[in-house]
Amino acid sequence: MADGGADRTEKPTPKRLKEGRKQGQVPRSQDLAAWAGVLAVTFVLPGLVSGVSESLTTLFARLPDVMAQPSIEGVMPIVTDAASGAALACIPMLAVVTLAAVVAGVAQGGTRPYGTRLKPKFARVSPLQGFKRMFGAQGAWELVKSLLKTGVVGWLAYRAVMSLADLVMGSGSLPLGATLATVGASAMSTIRIVAVAALLLGVADYFVSRRRVNKQMLMSRKDIKDEMKQAEGDPMVKASLRRRAMMIARNRMMADVATADVVMVNPTHVAVALRYSQGLGAPRVVAKGAGAVAARIRELAAENRVPMVEDVPLARALYKACDVGEEIPADFYTAVAQVLAFVMGLRARGAAAGLHRNRSLALSRR
Repeated sequence: MADGGADRTEKPTPKRLKEGRKQGQVPRSQDLAAWAGVLAVTFVLPGLVSGVSESLTTLFARLPDVMAQPSIEGVMPIVTDAASGAALACIPMLAVVTLAAVVAGVAQGGTRPYGTRLKPKFARVSPLQGFKRMFGAQGAWELVKSLLKTGVVGWLAYRAVMSLADLVMGSGSLPLGATLATVGASAMSTIRIVAVAALLLGVADYFVSRRRVNKQMLMSRKDIKDEMKQAEGDPMVKASLRRRAMMIARNRMMADVATADVVMVNPTHVAVALRYSQGLGAPRVVAKGAGAVAARIRELAAENRVPMVEDVPLARALYKACDVGEEIPADFYTAVAQVLAFVMGLRARGAAAGLHRNRSLALSRR
């Protein structure tokens, strides 16, 4: 943005937000995905351990037979079965970790990869920008977040270790399997508590990141005006395109004058060219104009020997009521039919070209 930060007081437009997302400007906390995966692992890890234990138990049960008759053919099935069992036991854990990472990413604004983030940028390696990030507001928050994370996790871990120590010291009379199961369950509970605490810190980090990104995405009024101008098009360019379109349409209209059957004139201010094709409906307006355009239509009609009929009321009425390319309204059928009959009579006598005024038509309308 060209404007300074002090001028950015307007909320970002949808287009600005979309461009920001393409540039990777989305609020995100790495801790959310990481600790969500850790929390998910604590629920599937017992099943994983159980599956691996069963595979190892099966393996150890078959080892005496192999040791009695050692051979490659006897060892390979045992190793293959143990490896496949361990791999199958790991699949649920990998699936849950992947799902947790995807859900955490979607909750933060999607998992779309942003290729523009891979492009080299001087600001990312600039010592000045790095100094600002380190000692600015973002650096201060990262320091506070690290201290909070270290303090909370350290305190919870200390309490867990102390409780486990008391448990181990007081479980001398318990079997080893029961002691290990109790220690494992206590360790899982501790890890879950630590993961939940870290997730809460991750949520706070996400909101701080969102506030920072929203501030970066703010726009000035000039930015919004420039964006609207780009979206709607430059007025000068639009006016130029409009003039060009009008010129093309006018040239096409002028070319159709040569195909007209008659041109109704005013006699000088208005001109309307009509063409009638038998079997294709009512007569159609192929060209019309006033002033200089009317003069050009009369010139083309004279050049192409198209008859011109002076009828002031009819010419003015057709000019106001019809657009180029439209058929004449039913109210004009009789009047235009009389004009076409008059023109056909002129052509029969070989005197159609030029300007004509049919006095009999004027008298019949009085």
